[in-house]
Amino acid sequence: MKKQDLEEIQVFISTSVIAPFYNIRLEKLSTLHLDNILKRKNPYLFKAKNIQTAEELVKYILDAFLSSQEETIFGNLMENLAVHVCKMVYGGHKAEQGKYKSVDLIFEKEGKTFIVGIKSGPVWGNKDQVDKMVSNFIVAKNLLKSFTPNKIIAVNGCMYGKDNSPSKRTGKEQYYKYCGQEFWNLISGEEDFYQQIVIPIDKEAKMRDESFKKMYFAKINELTKDFSNGFLTENGQINWEEIVDFVSKKNNT
Repeated sequence: MKKQDLEEIQVFISTSVIAPFYNIRLEKLSTLHLDNILKRKNPYLFKAKNIQTAEELVKYILDAFLSSQEETIFGNLMENLAVHVCKMVYGGHKAEQGKYKSVDLIFEKEGKTFIVGIKSGPVWGNKDQVDKMVSNFIVAKNLLKSFTPNKIIAVNGCMYGKDNSPSKRTGKEQYYKYCGQEFWNLISGEEDFYQQIVIPIDKEAKMRDESFKKMYFAKINELTKDFSNGFLTENGQINWEEIVDFVSKKNNT
């Protein structure tokens, strides 16, 4: 890959991956209230972990909430990066979602047409979900046959992880599962591309993390204060009965 292409990709990572990722995180933090996250969590798990202080409990539920949100947010942004890279190198394009279900990327390489369903990691779904993806691959192949004489290769592409047996078969349908290095190599043509993207991610994250941490710790303090006001006994103990009622007690009519 040319130096100027790598520089363009670095700019894309900065402006279209890391910047929106931190902006979304900051926005979610700024609008977050204790009720929003406490009512979605399992109070029995808190008790089983023997959590004793308001701050410990608040940090636990806040971190769990942010982690579940961030996986999806970052995965979508990295998917955009994958499509962008493939467009630069092979003229790939985002698949029309209403038309090609389970397919995120379509491109031609070495006389073949690749249809790719992009996932964050290799463990993303149960058997029914995988079977549905393969079924959608078959439909997509049939649609594309009228547009290209090329052999059509279906790929489940995973942005991180490994799979040492990439050739898969469900019924009569064969597809490939390329993870981590193999996935990024497929769409970029570069063996070490999976390593190259770490550098700009690291650089941009360091620039933006300080402002996020300031708001994060402020939010911890805010939620801890709210929790202390609503769910501590007069002697400063966590009122587990009150928490369980808040999460699970049926509403009075």
